[in-house]
Amino acid sequence: MKKLFLILIALFIIIQFFRPAKNIAADATAYSNDISTVYTIPDSTHQLLRSSCYDCHSNNTQYPWYNNIQPVAWWLNSHVTKGKKALNFSEFASYPIRRKYNKLDGMIKEIQSGDMPLSSYTLIHRYAILNPDQKKELIDWATILRDSIKANTPADSLKKK
Repeated sequence: MKKLFLILIALFIIIQFFRPAKNIAADATAYSNDISTVYTIPDSTHQLLRSSCYDCHSNNTQYPWYNNIQPVAWWLNSHVTKGKKALNFSEFASYPIRRKYNKLDGMIKEIQSGDMPLSSYTLIHRYAILNPDQKKELIDWATILRDSIKANTPADSLKKK
C-alpha cells in the first residue's frame, strides 16, 4: 500500500510539468474580430457576456488559482477548447454570415434551456450565474442581433447548402 501511495505521489508530481497552453490573447490585435468591433453591445450586456461567457467563449480566459494544478488545468483547457469551438466571441466578426446567425440562435436556445453557463462553471464562479432578468437581457440582445442579421441577408445565404 505504501508503494502504491508513493507511485501515485510521484505521478502527481510528474504531471505538474505537463501543462496546456493558456488561452490568453497576446496583444490587442487579437481582438480585431471581436463581436464588439462590428455589432453594438450595450455596456450592461457586454459585462454579462464577459462575466458569464468570455472565459470559455473568447480568446482570453481569466484563470483561477487552481488552474496551476494538474489534472485540473487539462480539464479546464478541454472546456475552453470546446467552448471556443462552439462559439468564440473574439472571432465572431470573422464568421460567415450564416454561422453568425446560427451561433446567435444557438446562444439563445442554450440560455433559455439553462444549459449556459455550465453548472460546473457557476459552481465555482458564482458571479457568472444569470438571474432571470440577466437571461432576458442576453436573450433579447441576441434575438435582436440575430433578427437584424436575417433582415439584412438574402434568405438563401442563411440556408444550409
